[in-house]
Amino acid sequence: MNKIKIIFFGTPEFAWIILDKLLKQDNFEIVAVVTALDKPTGRKQILTPPPAKVLAEKNNIPVLQPAELNNEFIENLKKYQADLMVTAAYGKIIPKEILDLFHERSLNVHPSLLPKYRGASPIQTALLNGDDKTGVTIMLMDEKMDHGSIVSSVKVSSIKDKKFTELHDKLAKFGAELLIKTIPDYLSGKIIPVEQEHEKATFCKIIKKQNGEINWNNTAEQIYNQWRALHKWPGIFSILNIKNKKLKIEFTEINPVGTGHCPVQRPKRTEEFFVKDKKLFITCSKNTVLEIKKLKPQGKKEMDAASFINGYLTN
Repeated sequence: MNKIKIIFFGTPEFAWIILDKLLKQDNFEIVAVVTALDKPTGRKQILTPPPAKVLAEKNNIPVLQPAELNNEFIENLKKYQADLMVTAAYGKIIPKEILDLFHERSLNVHPSLLPKYRGASPIQTALLNGDDKTGVTIMLMDEKMDHGSIVSSVKVSSIKDKKFTELHDKLAKFGAELLIKTIPDYLSGKIIPVEQEHEKATFCKIIKKQNGEINWNNTAEQIYNQWRALHKWPGIFSILNIKNKKLKIEFTEINPVGTGHCPVQRPKRTEEFFVKDKKLFITCSKNTVLEIKKLKPQGKKEMDAASFINGYLTN
């Protein structure tokens, strides 16, 4: 049987996981990988290739990194004579001219149960909202964002204990497995795509650095959800008054404390540190409390609660 020739569009770790699974299938051939440009990263701004590029080059697959998806790129794309286009977290809207090349043979792996959470941050948004379930959808691509008909989907439950990194990897693996099962059935006509219920669509935004700032009018659970969603980037932080000085604090490991188990004699105002049984806590709204496990004062290395108590709260 002839292999299914796939051209793959993807950029970050999510795409890496899916591409890696596709490469291990005997019935698929990845003829090229289209990904974003190398970007400067870290404090030294070292030019770094995207994960999908690294994996493609390791497997001797041609890599395309167009600055624009223009006519020149489209002409170049045609020479690969792919049977199918697969996208996963590519980072750009695919224009109609490219979609038309594949005649409804363009599949996108999206980490939510569409039409819920269309857009750039579906995993973070599910965690921010405290959802108990999410999933992965394989959809046909059209000109609008995450708007195409659903080809297949899988539900992932019990996510309230998951952080972004854990849920991200789990959804990528589920998405890869679903994609591998879906492609042959879809191309053979066994699957009929179903139009999304567009009136139920919800949208999520691009995560920005300022989204990490804590609003102390939120409860401990809401702030904990913010940490679960944003712990990898941008992290959660607040500018607090420590010994009459303003200090930016990054909270790198926290736990919510149920109101029935809150330590006594805590401050009544929000965003105040206090210590109980050698543990560090901070007050939130509605009489809720967070236990602080690890944190990073501005200009300092990450430290555990005991070190912070000794260095900043003890006279």
